Amino acid sequence: MPSAFLKNASPPSLLGDKSREMNEERRKQLAICPTDDDAIAPKTKKPHKQSFDYIWRTGVAGGLAGSAAKTLVAPLDRVKILFQASNPQFAKYAGSWFGVITAMKDIYREDGTRGLFRGHSATLLRIFPYAAIKFLAYEQIRSVIIHSPAQETPIRRLLSGSLAGVTSVFFTYPLEVIRVRLAFETKRDSRSSLSAICKRIYNEAPPPLRPVSGPAVLAVTTEAVRAVAPRAGLANFYRGFSATIMGMLPYAGMSFLTHDTAGDILRHPALAQYTTLPKPSNSPPNKPAPLRSWAELFSGGIAGLVSQTSAYPLEVIRRRMQVGGAVGDGHRLHVGETARMIFRERGISGFWVGLTIGYVKVVPMVAVSFYVYERGKTLLGI
Repeated sequence: MPSAFLKNASPPSLLGDKSREMNEERRKQLAICPTDDDAIAPKTKKPHKQSFDYIWRTGVAGGLAGSAAKTLVAPLDRVKILFQASNPQFAKYAGSWFGVITAMKDIYREDGTRGLFRGHSATLLRIFPYAAIKFLAYEQIRSVIIHSPAQETPIRRLLSGSLAGVTSVFFTYPLEVIRVRLAFETKRDSRSSLSAICKRIYNEAPPPLRPVSGPAVLAVTTEAVRAVAPRAGLANFYRGFSATIMGMLPYAGMSFLTHDTAGDILRHPALAQYTTLPKPSNSPPNKPAPLRSWAELFSGGIAGLVSQTSAYPLEVIRRRMQVGGAVGDGHRLHVGETARMIFRERGISGFWVGLTIGYVKVVPMVAVSFYVYERGKTLLGI
């Protein structure tokens, strides 16, 4: 019996050949039908938040979000600027819904649809880089300040949003001044081109300075400061910048804080089945499930309502400072001077002129902005 078994046994060389054939066959099968481990392994590496790939995708999504949102509310933005800056032709319409509608009718009758979108080209030139930098900066600052879910505190979210807003404003503020000037002009015979507006702002100078009275040392010191302080030029493109920074801190901070907090509430397990969508296949593993369209728009709208309320008085001051060269004697007003002027003209209610139209503009604008941004991030795989 053992001898028969040995006769039928394959020699070692044949066993080696068969083993090699089986391995080759196995490799062919894996090439056609991968194993479970092969199937679930990531085929592409997700971009790191500090990588160039993640940065440009975030910037594109943010720029498109800002452009879409501003285009939606451009006519209301034009009327709101005219109200805030106390344009003489439209001051009589301020303070009521009927006035808003009447002002839009007057603009449309005078200039047609182009009148309602006057200054919008400058808006898009400003808003795309502004929104791109804002959302990009928020993601980067957030990744530095918030390292884990345990650090997702309201203070950290508020700080991340505020710093992102200040960063974006610093780089795009001159374009905002140009846009406000274009929107402020209403008379057909005094319209200016974009280049003419830029030249006018650059060359605007304040009235002659009054002589300094007092001790000789004080007079000499004051004259020395005046000699080096800019009275025209590039500094004119940053009129109202201090008020903008003060307003942006609560506005951007509350906007991001409210949106993220509302998103957390809507993703609560008790509501998730009604408010969230399934996670896309290209979604990063640590990213929460996307909200449904209505839920995303709702969280963005609430963010716009809260942020607008918190920063509106400073926005009114900023608008008046920006058009300082287009009205009055051209004197460059500071924040305190502008606030006192508004209070003398209209009292405390002057700081809330146009707030109603501000709500109508900001709530849908912020809602669309966050909606387009989140959907853009999903499409771009970040």
